[in-house]
Amino acid sequence: MNRSTPRLEIFADRIRDNARAIVTQCAKHGVQVAAVTKVLHAHPVLLQALEDTGITMLADSRLQNLRQIAECGTSLPTMLLRAPGRHDIDDTVQLADISLNSSLTTMTALSEAAVRAGTRHGVIVMVDVGDLREGVWPDHLVDVVSSAAALPGIDVKGVGTNLACYGGVQPSVENMTRLVQLRDMARAATGLELGLISGGNSANLPLMMSGAMPSEINNLRIGEAIILGRNTLDRSPWPQTRQDTVEVVAEIIELERKPSIPLGRTGEDAFGQHVTFTDRGIRLRAICNLGRQDVNPSDLAPVDPGNIVLGASSDHLIVDMTDSSESVEIGTEVRFWPTYAGLLATATSSAVWKAAATPHRL
Repeated sequence: MNRSTPRLEIFADRIRDNARAIVTQCAKHGVQVAAVTKVLHAHPVLLQALEDTGITMLADSRLQNLRQIAECGTSLPTMLLRAPGRHDIDDTVQLADISLNSSLTTMTALSEAAVRAGTRHGVIVMVDVGDLREGVWPDHLVDVVSSAAALPGIDVKGVGTNLACYGGVQPSVENMTRLVQLRDMARAATGLELGLISGGNSANLPLMMSGAMPSEINNLRIGEAIILGRNTLDRSPWPQTRQDTVEVVAEIIELERKPSIPLGRTGEDAFGQHVTFTDRGIRLRAICNLGRQDVNPSDLAPVDPGNIVLGASSDHLIVDMTDSSESVEIGTEVRFWPTYAGLLATATSSAVWKAAATPHRL
């Protein structure tokens, strides 16, 4: 296993435990879990961690990630979370059992591709109940479902929605009840079962656990709560999960004592920002081989609480190591907990190695 830096270390056992805990919690409320793999780029270590956890589906927004899932081999159905572009239709039918859609034009293309391939493709018709991301506006749903139901090669499995992403609208009794009512209207108009109601993502878990989410909601698409153990409404730890599931590891390539404030007249930095500095006197400053090209420095929290992330340029992460709990030198590895955004960035960066955590870190 390559141990070059910078790298992302994945603690598979901890993620597996998180998945099992959340699957158990959801099962008590009649909810099945589609595990979302995108934040770790569907890495094989993650896929192995999710095996035998009770999840019923693997979901991702990128076709290249679904291809990787297919290459790793799985008996679980797969879901494409982002509606495909026109050049991705054939790959969608090949790689995804179900896709989330709101455009009849796209569903027509999927139907034609499924017929050509001699197969059937499942769709969940997305409804916008307020977050203003994807989804049919509610008063169009019946017409869209009715038209989609007539397409050959397409199975309309149900309806879904997404919240707490673009608009930050939180799942509530009101918007979840509205989703169920809309499903019932489409069911009555078309005669379709529409048995799957995908109510949202990790942000739905608090409502579910409170017992207030309508019992008809029977599927959630869970990513961050499994992988990072976080309540996505406020980033607090989610019950019965661990948060120490991934670490970003960088290496010190320079270590010098320097002033806390730049010398000379200052203006915009390389990213067009005016940076403010706090005068802490002369400090031991490390430069690590990680930069904004890989991750926003504000999305990294040092594992060692004595360290302070000061900022970054494209390729250099600057860390105050004065109060580090361990002795450091050139070549010392420095570890960080990433936020969801930080994990998404480092997992996507081709310059960051990805690996299972080393045994001594377990």
